[in-house]
Amino acid sequence: MKTLGNRDFRRLWISGGVSGIGSWLLIVAIPFYVFGLTGSTVATGLALALEALPPLVLGPWAGALLDRWDLTRAMWIADLVSAAAVALILLADADHLWPIYLAILAENVATMVFRPASRALLPAVVGTGDELAAANALIAFTSSAIRLAAPPLGALLLAGPGIKFVLAVDIASYLISAAIIATVRTHRHPTTPSTTTSDSPLAGFQYVARHRVLRGILLGQTIFLTANAGLTALLVPFTVDRLHAPGYVLGYLISGLGAGYLLGAALSTRVQTWLSIRDILAVTQFATAAAFFALFNAPNIPWAIAAAVLIGLPGSVLLITAQTAIQRTSPPTMFGRIGALFFAADSLALLVGALAAPAVTLLLDLPLTLNLLAAFAVLAAPLTLVAVPGHPAHFTRTHTGA
Repeated sequence: MKTLGNRDFRRLWISGGVSGIGSWLLIVAIPFYVFGLTGSTVATGLALALEALPPLVLGPWAGALLDRWDLTRAMWIADLVSAAAVALILLADADHLWPIYLAILAENVATMVFRPASRALLPAVVGTGDELAAANALIAFTSSAIRLAAPPLGALLLAGPGIKFVLAVDIASYLISAAIIATVRTHRHPTTPSTTTSDSPLAGFQYVARHRVLRGILLGQTIFLTANAGLTALLVPFTVDRLHAPGYVLGYLISGLGAGYLLGAALSTRVQTWLSIRDILAVTQFATAAAFFALFNAPNIPWAIAAAVLIGLPGSVLLITAQTAIQRTSPPTMFGRIGALFFAADSLALLVGALAAPAVTLLLDLPLTLNLLAAFAVLAAPLTLVAVPGHPAHFTRTHTGA
């Protein structure tokens, strides 16, 4: 693949894979660790909700900082902060959950910097043409492969060596990632505002509000990701209470998602030649929502795993397509702020979904709550069809105005 011939992209890709392995090991471990310590869906949902607070509260200011700072430096410093944050979890026990919650907050402060920085740096490394779509697809493909393999491994390690070993692996992955990123030569240096943009932390929101493409993607994705977050918050109770399955089955479900994401990532660049961006977004939102219904009404574990694969396939195409469209339509002087805005919107969706879904289960039973959330996800598709322009000219391979 031509993209892998790019030295700096290759380093970004490898570092993301290394840190991704550690992070996905932890994704299975932490919910079950908290649920095992407390037996509470609310406590587990709170752990997920805390991931949303830093980018939601501080995101605009972080984005403005990134537009004035060297992105490579920001990324490796964020990795070091994440490593230190994960180390805090080693202090937790059944009577003291605060290290877990503090670690989640600290790690997501770092992620709030890392993720918009990596998305803003990628166009500087590979450009905004066909290589950008290929790079996003390759990153997603690798993430999906890790998602496929790491969760079952995380469940086995949690049952074997235990949580401390999983945490040690995650810490090491962040440190290795930081060392690799420090060798990247491409530096998206600080930019200065153009005559049509301001240096305000809120300039990203103001630009997106005026830009029909970005505004439409933001609205549709926020609705969809809110439903997705609520369903994710209830995945552990669904596995334990509805499927009557042991904890390691959650790893199988996440691996099923990973298999679907793997297939979707491989198909994403081809799909973009079949349909307009708007239609891809709407079709994949609808297809993923339909697969949600299949998963949460599955009669047994094999059916649930198959449904998880069906969620991952269109879900992967959806995320890759949305990310590429955002990068192509954002002005270079505002990559950080617009990236931080979308990250904040993702975090708002995570916060609302992770807190609301467990609360609703206190009023309604679990199956009804799961189906209501799946129905809510369906709403994203018609909203996208209305809000996002349908003509491909709105999605050029270089930056365009509103």
